[in-house]
Amino acid sequence: MAKVRVTFSDGKVKEYPKGVALADVVRDAGAPEALVAKVDGELRDLSTKLDRDAQVDSVTFEQPEGRQVYWHSSAHLLAQAVKELFPEAKLAIGPPIDDGFYYDIDIGRPFAPEDLEHIEARMRELSKRDEPIERVEIPRDEAIRKYTEAGEKYKLELLQEIPDARVSFYRQDGFLDMCRGPHVPRTGLIKAVKLLSTSGAYWRGDEHREMLSRIYGISFPRQEQLDAYLHQLEEAKRRDHRRIGRELRLFAFADELGQGLPLWLPRGAVVRRILEDYIVDVESKRGYHHVYAPDLASVQLYKISGHWDYFRENMYPPMKVDNEELVLKPMNCPHHIMIYKHEQHSYRDLPVRIAELGRMYRYEKSGTLTGLHRVRSMTLNDAHIFCRPDQVKQEFAAVIELMREVYRDFAIVDYRTELSLHDPKDRQYYHQDEELWMTAEGLLHQVLDELKLPYTPVVGGANFYGPKVDVQVRTAGGKEETLSTVQLDFLLPRRFELEYIGEDGKAHRPVMIHRAILSTMERMMAFLIEHYAGDFPVWLAPEQVRLLPIADRHLEYAQEVRDRLAGHGRRVELDTSNERIGYKIRHPQLEHVPYMLVVGDKEASSGQVAVRSRSSGDLGPMPVEAFIERIAQEVTTRR
Repeated sequence: MAKVRVTFSDGKVKEYPKGVALADVVRDAGAPEALVAKVDGELRDLSTKLDRDAQVDSVTFEQPEGRQVYWHSSAHLLAQAVKELFPEAKLAIGPPIDDGFYYDIDIGRPFAPEDLEHIEARMRELSKRDEPIERVEIPRDEAIRKYTEAGEKYKLELLQEIPDARVSFYRQDGFLDMCRGPHVPRTGLIKAVKLLSTSGAYWRGDEHREMLSRIYGISFPRQEQLDAYLHQLEEAKRRDHRRIGRELRLFAFADELGQGLPLWLPRGAVVRRILEDYIVDVESKRGYHHVYAPDLASVQLYKISGHWDYFRENMYPPMKVDNEELVLKPMNCPHHIMIYKHEQHSYRDLPVRIAELGRMYRYEKSGTLTGLHRVRSMTLNDAHIFCRPDQVKQEFAAVIELMREVYRDFAIVDYRTELSLHDPKDRQYYHQDEELWMTAEGLLHQVLDELKLPYTPVVGGANFYGPKVDVQVRTAGGKEETLSTVQLDFLLPRRFELEYIGEDGKAHRPVMIHRAILSTMERMMAFLIEHYAGDFPVWLAPEQVRLLPIADRHLEYAQEVRDRLAGHGRRVELDTSNERIGYKIRHPQLEHVPYMLVVGDKEASSGQVAVRSRSSGDLGPMPVEAFIERIAQEVTTRR
């Protein structure tokens, strides 16, 4: 009997009869929870017969690709449930997304909440039937006839764009849906399901086409996973920076101003200034020189850098001014290059570290704008280091140490590191000097290994000009987002013909390191609001202390205390209302003020304040000087 040789991810090799099902291979390999398998890097159904030697890797729900397959199969289960409950429904598309799945459906009206309950219940029934999910191929003409007879106009439109003579479908319990696959083996594997919401969606994203109803859902192999996810959703709502930002009057948006253009309100502007002062101080101590660059630049500048070719779709259209075309600045690096070029540099001058809180403008599609997380006008904590080749590892390591210092100060502990590499198969996005790529990527591997910093390689994640290290933090919603980035660049110094005079008296080419530690002020603010759930630590709080006189006769003493605190640089407000003290206490609690100082007859006569802490409750009376020292220590230590 003919045999096939299977190589597993651990390097082991085993022979099987030709035509063995992948399900048998992964089961024999000790992976009974596999949903699909990878054959030489390509995802395949477990029912696939293996007829050649190959490397086979099991894929479970714990892996991103496994979750995508699981949620894709869940979308098919959703469609089957809808067709059973609403036979007149017309199906459109049902892909997996980052967190779950959706299906766009036309039933001639929006889905009601009770509809979702019935659909969800039917999905559970279908899961209990535990029917096999089978891949079948149908001649294209037959598929067109079936969809035409069924009146499935959306599927028919998609089908007519497929040139293949035979089209793949997936069948489960009599329900048939056109799909490339792969899918999980059985409907019974989809155990814990929750339909989350419904919304309108234009067919194919075209506002001139039909309005469909989109049902969003999530599913897991175990109920406890679903329960944890739903808890995380509730926590995300509690920490949502858009709600907290509105309640604390930190930032706002206005339709009249335009989408994605935030307004920093007075209290939010206080936090922003603290962030800016903090990072400028930290960077200055590490040898960075802060600069200012204009918000406009000639298109020619970005043509030289390459951004015009690789990044143009994210830039705003040029504006004709006099005899040149100007564009709103989408990034700061070309400007900093011009600053470096402004004067000649010796090898003794390097490294030159140029930093800026640089304003940038990027076109983001309206559907991607999300509070402060993603905006169109932003200020980046940016810097560019120009160094000699022999300084690259040292400078890169110093940036990583700077990042660690900053993360300690903000109590950021839940993060991981990615090493974003180029994809040598992508001949359009990445520059074509393969030797340059190997040099840059090799250096970053060395630096991260020497720092003993765990990292995940991501092929295809690099910028067009070089590889980078991205730090992914987890938001309150459970999603990962890039907060810090460090990028190694051999290309732009070449494009701009940058030089320094070496020890030999000859011109040499410097290397650039691009880096952003706090990300943009907008994204950092969104992250911190959610990170602290609005409870900013004392050193960051827009208002640190609220003074609460019990009666009008205590106002004079309260004003004296306020002035003393303000004189020590504290951000303090005085409540001069004639409300009851209980209400006065409740108000700053809702505004997340760290400290409330209650003053009455006893405090005024003894030179004390009754201290209430946001986190610790009633701390009792203490002398004003003692409180000043207490809060000063918290600010200094950034506790």
